[in-house]
Amino acid sequence: MIKNAAMTDFEAIRDITRRTINEIYPRYYPKGAVDFFLKHHSDESIRRDISQGLVYLLTDSEGIPEGTVTVKGNEILRLFVLPEAQGKGLGRQLLDFAEAAVFERYDEAVIDSSLAAKPIYLRRGYKETEYNILPADNGDFLCFDIMKKPKGL
Repeated sequence: MIKNAAMTDFEAIRDITRRTINEIYPRYYPKGAVDFFLKHHSDESIRRDISQGLVYLLTDSEGIPEGTVTVKGNEILRLFVLPEAQGKGLGRQLLDFAEAAVFERYDEAVIDSSLAAKPIYLRRGYKETEYNILPADNGDFLCFDIMKKPKGL
């Protein structure tokens, strides 16, 4: 089940976000970039997005949180599935949900894609439109693509 997150869901969303970054991203990024992601998805930014009604929480049939996504305008942000819940189609459910929300009002969905998620987005019809390299701690760099998908694709 996917529901609009309430402030009482903050801990679950923070846990999903941090655990996914800490367990998956080090396979793709150096420590400085992983730390950048953790700072970017700060408690403050998660709380702000929840308070604006932008965050959604996916739970299993028993109400246990397994994933989250944020939809801000035509941007799909903070799409994370707990590492132990990956490979079950939950990310697809969250992306289907987020795209439906975006395409109700916009002709294009935009995602900032991590290296880990890029193959998933490519299979879904997203195209790279911009490549970014940002300096991170420890002399490391964070590399990511901005990807777009038109409505109806």
